[in-house]
Amino acid sequence: MKKNLKRIAIVAMVAVSFAACKKTQESATTEPQETVKNADKVLQYIKDLGFPESSIVDNGTMFIVEEDITFPKNMEIPVNKAFGTEQYYTGSIVNSTNKLNIRVFVDPSMTSMGSEINNAIAQWNAVPNSTLRFNIVTTAPYDILIKNEALQSPNGVVCGAGEFPANGKAGAVIRINRDAIAGNSFAQRARTICHELGHNISFRHTNWSAIGESNATNVPGVTGTDSRSLMNGGQCNSGATVLSQKDKDATAVLY
Repeated sequence: MKKNLKRIAIVAMVAVSFAACKKTQESATTEPQETVKNADKVLQYIKDLGFPESSIVDNGTMFIVEEDITFPKNMEIPVNKAFGTEQYYTGSIVNSTNKLNIRVFVDPSMTSMGSEINNAIAQWNAVPNSTLRFNIVTTAPYDILIKNEALQSPNGVVCGAGEFPANGKAGAVIRINRDAIAGNSFAQRARTICHELGHNISFRHTNWSAIGESNATNVPGVTGTDSRSLMNGGQCNSGATVLSQKDKDATAVLY
C-alpha cells in the first residue's frame, strides 16, 4: 500500500511539474510573439517616415536609424502620421498642451553633466515666437528621461541618440554616451544634448542629403540647407553649438 501511495505521489509531482513547465513555455512564447508583432509595425512606421530599410539597424530592444535616432520596438505608433510635403521634421510633433511643459528627468548617471543639460534646455526655451518649454523635474511623472548609455553603430561609437515624438508626446528617452563626449568642450557636450532634444521634438538632420541619409521634408516656409544648423548630423565634436536662425525659425513654425 505504501509503495502504491509513493508511486501515486511521484506521478502527481511529475504531472504538476509538466503543467508548470508547459505554462511557463506558453508564457515565454506568447510575449515574444506580441513583441515581434509590434516590432513589425514599428519597422513599417520607420519605412513610412522615408527611411530606407538598408539604414535601419536592429539593436535588440530598438531600431536605430541615422545613428542617433532610436525607435523602441514596444513604442506606440502615432495615430495621425502626417507624411507629406512639409529646416526637416517627421510630421509628428508635441501637441499644443504638452509642448507648454515638457518634463525632463535627469538620470543619476547624467548628473555630472547637469550644467550642459541646462544649457541645452535654455536654448530651446529661448527661441522667439515659440511656446515650447522644457522643464527639469526631480521625480516622476516625466516626459523625457536623459540617461547615460554606451552607444555603438556599425560605423563606430555614437555620442547620443534621441527618439521622435508620438501621439502628441515628446520622445521618451535621450541616450547620451557620456564617456564618448567627456573629452569634448563644454559647448560641444551641451550641443550633443541640445541636438538630441531636437530629435525628441521631431527634428531630423538638416544636412540629411549631404551625409547620405534618407529623404526628408521641409518645415513649411523654412527651406534649404544650413551649414550653421545645430541639427546637422555627424558632428559630435565639431558642429554648431547654438541654434541657428533657421533652427529657430523652424521651431517657431512648429511650436
